[in-house]
Amino acid sequence: MKRLLAALAVSASLFAGAPAAQAQVVNMSNLSCKEFLTLKPDAITMLWAWLYGYYADQDADPVVDFNKLTAKGQALAQACQGAPDKDIISIAEDIYEK
Repeated sequence: MKRLLAALAVSASLFAGAPAAQAQVVNMSNLSCKEFLTLKPDAITMLWAWLYGYYADQDADPVVDFNKLTAKGQALAQACQGAPDKDIISIAEDIYEK
């Protein structure tokens, strides 16, 4: 839980200046890869950070590895390009649970 809160805090600080990203509501269970790939770069990065925290081990140290966050996010974007009709969560599970 602490790691999730840390990831969310990082996400919030990254996008404190992005009011358009804060105004949106995204239901991750219904978000298709095609929709994900059409989001603004700030929103994509925010979702990468959210997924990083969502799939983090609850008992892990409260550390955010930005290189790992970016690498997993880029892997997600590449996987979504190959499967635009799949939902983002089904693609993310294979990438973020490794």
